[in-house]
Amino acid sequence: MQVHMWEWSVFGALVVGLIGMDLMIHLRRPHEPTMRECTRWLVFYVSLAALFGLYTTVRHSPHFAYEYFSAYFTEYSLSIDNIFIFIIIIASFRVPRKHQQKVLLWGIVIALALRLIFILLGAALLESFSGLFFLFAAFLLWTAWSQARQGLQDPAEHQEDEEYKPNGFVRAAERIFRVTDGFVGDRMVVRRNRRTYVTPFFLCIVSIGSADLMFALDSIPASFGLTGQPFIIFAANAFALMGLRQLFFLVGGLLQRLVYLHYGLAAILGFIGVKLLVEACHGQGWLRSVPEIEPLTSLGVIVVVLTVTVAASLAASRRRDKRGTARPEAGGDGQP
Repeated sequence: MQVHMWEWSVFGALVVGLIGMDLMIHLRRPHEPTMRECTRWLVFYVSLAALFGLYTTVRHSPHFAYEYFSAYFTEYSLSIDNIFIFIIIIASFRVPRKHQQKVLLWGIVIALALRLIFILLGAALLESFSGLFFLFAAFLLWTAWSQARQGLQDPAEHQEDEEYKPNGFVRAAERIFRVTDGFVGDRMVVRRNRRTYVTPFFLCIVSIGSADLMFALDSIPASFGLTGQPFIIFAANAFALMGLRQLFFLVGGLLQRLVYLHYGLAAILGFIGVKLLVEACHGQGWLRSVPEIEPLTSLGVIVVVLTVTVAASLAASRRRDKRGTARPEAGGDGQP
């Protein structure tokens, strides 16, 4: 796949334009988005992602389109897990509901910029040191095991572990800058008594952007396990992250119903880890008898795993809700 500079330029302009549109149209008047607004813009971003896949098919080949959709679905499924952390961070900073859109948008902008650097650096390292594929494969398999183990964890214990703790970026920012006692609207920086202060609004943005970078440590290697094209990986990341803000408001309450999400993510990461391990062995002339996993097969596996995970989670949640409503009724019968 040969990606010309004009493709990078046009796609970069598209991303900047979409961010500018969000800032001017949605965030010029701070407000809490409605379900209809979130649904409309989520459909818009998903449609853009699908159109990019169609462009990849026509401009390059169906082979690379399969790789793109595999990376997109993987990044989106892993980004859903990010929403749990975003909810905790925003709640801990007590961001007013009407300003949460702007916090998420700027956090996503930081995350996109950092991920682009990470992707280009990863591509350069992999081109120079092919042995890194083994490291990526091992890391993905370990992450898959961690996800599965987290799924086995007791929900009450897991909820206690989700208390927000500022990461190194936020702690460094608090040491370097003066911080106001509270929010000053949606301003990030203010001047008081000839001194410059940052607000908790700014620290929350830094926290979301840096927390997402930590998540990229498993999502980016997963994408490199599906395709070696940095352009495809960045496009998948961009479309997944830009639709994440609407998803935050749309499914915040539904996330608790995805009880098998960790198992689904574990299956996807484990599958990609095995795929990457096979390709790394082939690069060294080993395991030639083991066939490589084709992009269409990867796409099919990821879609099936996500479908089964969501369907099984919703079915389990319905059964749990029925048991929860049945118990009070049974207890009520015994009352005098």
